[in-house]
Amino acid sequence: MLRFVQETSLSTAKILPSSFDRPIYVSLHVALSETGDMRLTTICAGVLLGIVILLRLDLSECLHMNVHPDKDAAVTVSSSLFLPLEQCSVCTVRGGENDTQTACHSSLALVPDENITLLFNCTELPQRAFAIQIHRKIDCTKDSCSPATGAAQPSLFPEFIRTLVWHLNVPEMTVLSLDFPSDRLKEMTEAEICQDGYQYAVTRTSTEGEVKTQTYCRNGLVAHLDILSNATVSLQVQNGGEVNSSIFTATAKPMKKQSRMMSVTPEPDTIVTISRDTKAKECSVCVGEGPTCNSKELVLKDAHNISVTFTCPQPQNLFSVQINRDIDCTEIACSGNIVQAESSLFPDFNRTFTWDLKVPPGLSFQLDFPSPGMRQIPPSESCPDEHTYTIITYQRTGPATIGMFCPDGTITTVQVLYKGRVSLQVPGDRKLEPLDFKVTVGPEIKMLAVVKVNLPRGVSDTNFLSANYPRGFSDNDLMRWDFMVPGMHNYTVNFLNYTAPLCRKKKVMVIYDKEGEVGIQKTLVDPQPTHRQGSFTMTMFNCETDKTKQGLSLHFRLSVMRSGHPVLCTVNLSEEEGPFLHIEKMGSDSHCEMRKDSVVQEKITVPSGTKASLSFLDCPSEDLRLTATKTIGCQSLDSCSVSGTLLTVPKIPMCLPTLLQSFTWHLNIPVYGTVDLLSPTGNLRQSLPGQECNGSVSLHIAEGDGSSIGYFCSEGIIRKVQVHSNVSVTATAKDLSLNQGPFLNVSFSDEISESIIYTVQPRMGSPALLATPNWPNGMKPYSTVSWIVNLPGHLQANLLFTNISQPKCGQGHTCIKVQTLDSPEELLSQREDEAAEDKLMVPESFYLNMSNCLPEDRHFSVLSKVTLQNTSMLLQSSILWAVGAVLLLMLLVLTVVCLVIRKKKRTMVNEASIFVRKGNIFIPGDGMFPKTRSDNESHVYASIEDTMVYGHLLREPSYVGTIQAHFQGQPVDTYRTFMPLQDGVPEITETAADHEPELVPEKDMHRPFLDPSESFMPSRPRTPINRHNSMGFMDRRMVDNELCTFKSTGDINTIRLSGADQILEPEIFIGSDGEESI
Repeated sequence: MLRFVQETSLSTAKILPSSFDRPIYVSLHVALSETGDMRLTTICAGVLLGIVILLRLDLSECLHMNVHPDKDAAVTVSSSLFLPLEQCSVCTVRGGENDTQTACHSSLALVPDENITLLFNCTELPQRAFAIQIHRKIDCTKDSCSPATGAAQPSLFPEFIRTLVWHLNVPEMTVLSLDFPSDRLKEMTEAEICQDGYQYAVTRTSTEGEVKTQTYCRNGLVAHLDILSNATVSLQVQNGGEVNSSIFTATAKPMKKQSRMMSVTPEPDTIVTISRDTKAKECSVCVGEGPTCNSKELVLKDAHNISVTFTCPQPQNLFSVQINRDIDCTEIACSGNIVQAESSLFPDFNRTFTWDLKVPPGLSFQLDFPSPGMRQIPPSESCPDEHTYTIITYQRTGPATIGMFCPDGTITTVQVLYKGRVSLQVPGDRKLEPLDFKVTVGPEIKMLAVVKVNLPRGVSDTNFLSANYPRGFSDNDLMRWDFMVPGMHNYTVNFLNYTAPLCRKKKVMVIYDKEGEVGIQKTLVDPQPTHRQGSFTMTMFNCETDKTKQGLSLHFRLSVMRSGHPVLCTVNLSEEEGPFLHIEKMGSDSHCEMRKDSVVQEKITVPSGTKASLSFLDCPSEDLRLTATKTIGCQSLDSCSVSGTLLTVPKIPMCLPTLLQSFTWHLNIPVYGTVDLLSPTGNLRQSLPGQECNGSVSLHIAEGDGSSIGYFCSEGIIRKVQVHSNVSVTATAKDLSLNQGPFLNVSFSDEISESIIYTVQPRMGSPALLATPNWPNGMKPYSTVSWIVNLPGHLQANLLFTNISQPKCGQGHTCIKVQTLDSPEELLSQREDEAAEDKLMVPESFYLNMSNCLPEDRHFSVLSKVTLQNTSMLLQSSILWAVGAVLLLMLLVLTVVCLVIRKKKRTMVNEASIFVRKGNIFIPGDGMFPKTRSDNESHVYASIEDTMVYGHLLREPSYVGTIQAHFQGQPVDTYRTFMPLQDGVPEITETAADHEPELVPEKDMHRPFLDPSESFMPSRPRTPINRHNSMGFMDRRMVDNELCTFKSTGDINTIRLSGADQILEPEIFIGSDGEESI
């Protein structure tokens, strides 16, 4: 590193290389030509090569030049690097070319119209280290300006950053015109920078001292500017920028006398006062056609349209407007509220809106401020929105200011004794945004004013001022503040500033009162209450003061802070992959204060992989909600886990003041993928009417856009849920730390054509409910859902649509289809505009598909019920019904035949003679014999011929002797139905196992409807017959029946077989000889 050290020689510099012990001396002579160009002298030519080499070595820069400013230019050369003088300076060289006397400065003002030699010595390049300012003045009269152009000196410091400034002075009532012939200007903001390095600025200074600046760039549309006041024009040019010798031209002309006319309409019961500032220049305000003019003040009271004329072009800078209304109060109510809507009266003037209020003596008027309240400020401050409210009270001793207020504070109510005024001040360049104050009749008070304050929860510092601050509080008067302190908070009172009066009678006191406690009396110099709890009132009493001394004034602060002890907890998720922890307050009125890393937050989120220090102050468990989220997904199906991912809840820190109530997994599917949800412990069950989920954990499944699919739990019929979109699964419980899962097994598979597919396995004896997504609300437009219903091999399903809500479709149609798994034929297909079928019998496993349209009105939702039935029982019932029908037909035929035959039998001639010498006469049915042989089958008949009912037995000679021995064994008249066996088919009896459901067969396996081993013949119905005491009765249902089986289910209609009651009258025949014979 090399540096220059100034020597006594004019053109000699000593170069001290950092790596050499001996200095190197070089001499540089610079001469300035008449045009201002720098030329190397013959002395410097010999060392030019060495200087170039030194400059390439990044040595300190030293520049020797001669300049000659114009006579009307004030040139200042100053360093912009703020370096010490020995490191960067500009030096003036006295004497001739070989003189070595110099004077160095960090900022140097050059003498106009004089040659001067400058030596720049700086560790940086001088053209970058120094800035040049060139100031010129242009004085104008009412007719012209001198000089008439904004001149520039192009050859002066062309390689430096230059700022050319022209100060233009014009008399009053004069218009200054600026024309930019070469560069048209473009308006820019102060923050914008001109890219070409040429930036203009025009600053206007009004007679009132107001300063406004507008910046411009080149290549715009503005070529002419009119200015009505003094102005300053500046042009900043970067290094190497060329400038013309004339930048602009300036002309002046007298301002034409102008006026401004406005049309205004005051509101009813409103007084408008227009007043001029006494220090302002001459201008009058006129009204009417006359007109009537006044140079100081004009009052408008009539509520009709009126023209107001000002004799100056900009009266808003000279006049202010006051708009006043009166509000009178009785002992009950007031005539209005303090309401000021957006007013069209003098919008660009400084405005003061005033309301004069008056109540009966002894009472007060009460001002209720809108929420949250107002904030008191001292007279030296202003409101941020420039809307300042002032409350004044009028006492016998004169007006007193209760205070000046801004919006957004803690003061909710002010009560003022007897009479007062409320004012709102708004500047002319601000839009009116007033607040509405409610005015009511307050209670009777015996003090100047009462201020009610509602302090916020948390840490706060609020300042308050005594009335008429800082001048002095009125003698023998008092003022009260009512403070509402939130629960579990401490307050501290600090007197920031006060002035104590010289009391002639009594003394100044401050009394603190709290409900249920004795008041505390203190003076201004006593320690004030510290770390107290509960709401309280503070009353300030003044004494009778010496008017020649300072009065009483008080400026105090009320600090509020929490009173509890925080619960601290460190949550470390740096080793956990995926979960985010969320803690939020449940109620808006909660006293709870949560902090994350010492920052108060309404909701705390601890991201995965981070660590946070949490604190909870006054936060009971019921006021907090703790949830967690985790995102699971993969980029492609090839990268997805084959075995799936189990949804489990990680361990939550025990130091948290509440329990984990829900955990949400966001499942992001890969491209062309589907998310599959299975229960690792069994099947899922959807929470539906009659099948609600009453367990400790409930799973809510929703699509990625938030559309609900449904609530699910375990122990159901849903084997799998497939969703063709991103999915969120939320596990909800009172305390998830007691049941951490796993809740579901998540895997990803190839995409499906439907929106959602359920795979279900109904159970025998328990109806299965199938509900569309988001039931009972509607499905998403154009969405589809399918159920794959697997049935056991020997069961079939009764499908019932219990609840169908159809929309009015704007585009497309809704559709419900049923189709078996192994057949393309549709068992059911219906739209919303077709007649609905609510029941369907499906013989085997099937698809149930539903699709939605774009609803125009209502929504599409369906609740279905699937009930399983045994196929063998249905077949048996069908066979029995068929056999019964055949038997009924046969019974009818036999009945007809029986009637015909019986009629014939009655007409037949039956001749019979019976004679018995000894022994018993037996007629079937006459004898009543005991029945002791229950197992005797002598009374069992395979068949009975109708025409030979016992009659053929009477004709056998051996029958009489046999029948006595036949009945000695006490036979029993038991009837047994004949049960013939079919060839090769054994008798089958039903067991409970016939009704047990079988496992679902695989789709691709063929299974016959019934195996031969499983077939059976349905049993015949057995109809019991009431016992009779005789064999003389026969059931008519067996008549003409070869097998003596029942062919009808009617009541027993007996046929008496005994002849005891039915002995026919003997027929008498008359022979040829005339004798009668039987």
